[in-house]
Amino acid sequence: MVNWFRRRRAHVPVLRLRPRGEDVATTKVDLAELTPDLPAYLGQAAYLQLTLFENLARAIETAPNAAAKAALGHAASVSLTKHRTLIAEIDRRGFSSAELLAAAAPAIDEFQRRTRGADWYENLVTCYVTAGFLDDFFVRLAGGLAFDVRARIAMVYEDASGEPDIAAQLREALADNPRLASRLALWGRRLVGDTMLVARGVLHFSANHASDEARIEPVFTELVAAHTRRMDALGLTA
Repeated sequence: MVNWFRRRRAHVPVLRLRPRGEDVATTKVDLAELTPDLPAYLGQAAYLQLTLFENLARAIETAPNAAAKAALGHAASVSLTKHRTLIAEIDRRGFSSAELLAAAAPAIDEFQRRTRGADWYENLVTCYVTAGFLDDFFVRLAGGLAFDVRARIAMVYEDASGEPDIAAQLREALADNPRLASRLALWGRRLVGDTMLVARGVLHFSANHASDEARIEPVFTELVAAHTRRMDALGLTA
């Protein structure tokens, strides 16, 4: 991981999204001093949204019926729209989107490989868990960006969510086959570790490891709590 020179930033308020039921953590801790520079932030955020779109497209290919394909198609379009909006912000700032995406690709491609499920059900859980966790993470991380950028980033993540579409398909699958619950709960628990690792890889660490960890721990605790609420909403144990 590249360590950047530590930059002091004025304290900024934590971004708040429009609530999505019980899935939003009420954290008062931010990651402002660990936010990477703007090009790195935008490149990684954009590439992750493209990866989420690819995961959903894969789930559409193996969906059991037309209704499931349509629902997941809507969720995929949300991720693709977020990706395109982030790319537009990169272009507006005069950065090279091709270079920023290429820089983000190796770690995120490995993350995608590690989180690919064995079947349609596990791939759906991957989409549900990773999208929810990483969207929450990038909103908190945006607290270290300039005010005008924070406002636009908030709109990217606030505007729409494919989460209800994915959750509905998982609930239907679990209702049809309750025996899936233990396997999918176990898969969800595994996903959290890999998702936390890719999130940590985005952070701009300073030379003060102890201080950085003190900032990270409460934020990740609350991100995991939000993940637990999402799993609870499906009747799965996180």
